[in-house]
Amino acid sequence: MGRRSILSFILFALFIFPGHSKAAGFDGPGGSAPFTRPLGSPADSAKPGDPGGRGELSGTLTGTVTDKDGKPIAGATVTIPDLKTATITDAYGKYTLRKLPGGVYLVQITYVGYGTFNRRIDLSKTTQLDAQMQPATIESAEVVVTGVSKATELRRDPVPIVAVTKAYIEVHSAAGNVIDEIANLPGISAVTTGPNISKPFIHGLGYNRVVTAEDGIRQEGQQWGDEHGIEVDQNSIDRVEIIKGPASLSYGSDAIGGVVNLITPSPVPDGKVQGYVSGLYGTNNGLINSSLRLQGNKNGVVWGVQASDKIAKDYQDRHDGRVYATNFSEKDTRGMIGLNKSWGSSYLNASLFDDLQAIPDGSRDSLTRKFTYQITDSDTYRPIVPGSVLHSYDIPTNHQHVQLYRIYDISTIHLNKGDLLFNLGWQYSHRREFTHPTEPAIPGLNLQMNTYTYDFKYNITVGNGYDISTGINGMYQNNALAYGTDFPIPAYHQFDIGPFFVVKKTYGKFDISAGARYDTRSFTGSPAYIDTAVNYYPTLYTGPNPESTQNVTQQFEALKKTFSGFSGSFGATYNITDQLVFKANIARGFRAPSIAELSANGPDPGSQIYHVGNTHFSPEFSVQGDVGAAYNGKHLTASVSLYDNHIQNYIFQEQLLDANGNPERVNPDGSPNAGGQYTKFTYVQSSARIDGGEFYLDIHPVSWLHFENALTLTYGTNLIDNGKAPDSMKYLPFIPPLHTHTELRGTYNKGFGHFKNLYAFMGFDHYNAQNRFFAAYGTETYTAGYNLLGAGVGFKITNAAGKNILQVNIEGTNLANVNYQSNMSRLKYFDNPVVPPDVQPGIFNMGRNISFKVLVPLDFSPKEKS
Repeated sequence: MGRRSILSFILFALFIFPGHSKAAGFDGPGGSAPFTRPLGSPADSAKPGDPGGRGELSGTLTGTVTDKDGKPIAGATVTIPDLKTATITDAYGKYTLRKLPGGVYLVQITYVGYGTFNRRIDLSKTTQLDAQMQPATIESAEVVVTGVSKATELRRDPVPIVAVTKAYIEVHSAAGNVIDEIANLPGISAVTTGPNISKPFIHGLGYNRVVTAEDGIRQEGQQWGDEHGIEVDQNSIDRVEIIKGPASLSYGSDAIGGVVNLITPSPVPDGKVQGYVSGLYGTNNGLINSSLRLQGNKNGVVWGVQASDKIAKDYQDRHDGRVYATNFSEKDTRGMIGLNKSWGSSYLNASLFDDLQAIPDGSRDSLTRKFTYQITDSDTYRPIVPGSVLHSYDIPTNHQHVQLYRIYDISTIHLNKGDLLFNLGWQYSHRREFTHPTEPAIPGLNLQMNTYTYDFKYNITVGNGYDISTGINGMYQNNALAYGTDFPIPAYHQFDIGPFFVVKKTYGKFDISAGARYDTRSFTGSPAYIDTAVNYYPTLYTGPNPESTQNVTQQFEALKKTFSGFSGSFGATYNITDQLVFKANIARGFRAPSIAELSANGPDPGSQIYHVGNTHFSPEFSVQGDVGAAYNGKHLTASVSLYDNHIQNYIFQEQLLDANGNPERVNPDGSPNAGGQYTKFTYVQSSARIDGGEFYLDIHPVSWLHFENALTLTYGTNLIDNGKAPDSMKYLPFIPPLHTHTELRGTYNKGFGHFKNLYAFMGFDHYNAQNRFFAAYGTETYTAGYNLLGAGVGFKITNAAGKNILQVNIEGTNLANVNYQSNMSRLKYFDNPVVPPDVQPGIFNMGRNISFKVLVPLDFSPKEKS
């Protein structure tokens, strides 16, 4: 099997001897819908602005949670999301939340098998809130916190947004990373480079057009690059909220396509010490994914730790066999300590992402079509990869090492019936790609980037229910070129700043939101010279007189650029009835060019691309309109969302051709070479239009059975020359094809005996052929359509006291073992420069995979006094 980490051994040992820990309840996937609709549905018993019961005291909230017959519900979760405080109802359905500030907040009550109860109350006037829960076949009252001033019911927010919970993530645990776990949602896709590298795309926009955040802190890790994924431990994420389009005014430039907010676990209730140990095995590539989590809360002093380990061999498909250099080894740790008091809260988080990732290039033996590997820098001969290597967990000599260190603090101070929020973060991204087989310790690419983020805002409800949020945020970034031999981008400094203002108001059945923002981004790039005296090993030249020194050439010129622009959003939601809601929103987005788009001039080994930028680019501006409607009935749930996005100065890459019309291939120094390692791409700019829609239908004739259907359409049109582009340039690159998903799912929360929260589903995905692609200069090629079959089952096992002691999730993907290539997979273009005419070039996607996940809840809480 090869190397297996000590952590993996310890965690799997805990599965064999689970009796050494006390079992605890765990909020797993029982009965949760794998689809979350882009548009919400009514909350049970929720009326905005209704204060509930009133009393003279403040600081404490009590109540009783019952079912529709008035019987108490024990174990229901009562949460105030904005205050990050929660508790569990006792055996009599009663709860108490203490040390609460005055002000208007949303209270949320959840219990498996019942619709979420949401109520917005003024804590300075209300001390008691009782809830009567109603049985529900679907989750209909999702609450979101991303891009809003305060926790808001999704159905009442005009911004297009979708949210998924830990339950959804657990059901789709076969995915190799957190982005793949959400990539099947309507409107969401991912550009991939194997099973562990995925970049999120929203409505056809990705890279520096989508902000990926963790707990609202934007993540910065050279996201312009293709060959590394999002530097986040998928095991540490309990919730994902996705804003579709530029409507969010909280994130500024780079959020022109939307926001993916990855949210870590909420604190456990006071007096609890809980967690879990989990392990997953995937049959296709031998994936072993282990994780340990513990959290505690003692009188508002909260803490949490998590450690994960993930290793995999090369994946396999029927066409290619095992795909060389797609194995990986990832280790993650994180810790949190904080205070949650009546004055507010403060949470200090620290994490480390450490990934060793092989670098595939698709090279093959011309006769057998078996994969080959590089053994010298001159690369004149490549032997066939031995079978023992293809089945090994060992990382090859040519690989990348991606590390992201992160420390951030999220604090809230309750001030004058409002909340002052200040979030500060530091990230250190160290990205190395080792591409010299005879000198394995010398990196090719070696980028070191420090990012300091800041976010200050004040949220308050004033007057007759006006929710106001105003603030300023941005970042300072410093990228350095460390010792290496490849230099795709220069060393640079970047500073972002953007003030914003948002107001929301409810007028009867109308919820209206409006806001504006003004962003400024400044770049200062350093000139750089390269000493090419040693063949294959160029180095940065730091000596005197570079212009006249032999073997020294200029790689980057000095850069000084400032971009600024206005963005805004206006939208409304009309709650026609308790079952029917209509939404509309229009937003203007702004994005400054990235450093790669402006200044790139060098090879990126992991992507096999020699990038060329353009310092004359203008910033992108977009105008996007969204309309939609959603219906939630007893036996039918349906929604439709349509959007139209016009983008000025849209930037994308196109391949360059040589004098013979073939893709231009170059050496690492940029010199032409028909057999060179890199293909040359340049960034270009034009106007563009991206439009499409999402359609969802769930038929649930009985409470336990769902027949779900979704369809996603995305069209990307290049408007160069006023829309009169030749056919080869008519469309935009990386636009996903029409995608439909059909799923039959059954859930039985009550279960049988000690087996609870049972579910089973079977899904069918159809992807149309993508014949609307950017064909110019051979940048993209036609992609055939394909169909995929998936299925899953899961359950929990309880002890005699009714506590969960074991959770099992099994998921199968591509069960028919179909040979297919996704147009969103970069591996589709990885092959020899010349491929026989009767052979389909490129690498195919993963074949059949079945994952088995086991989770053991842990509870070390002190026993409660009688």
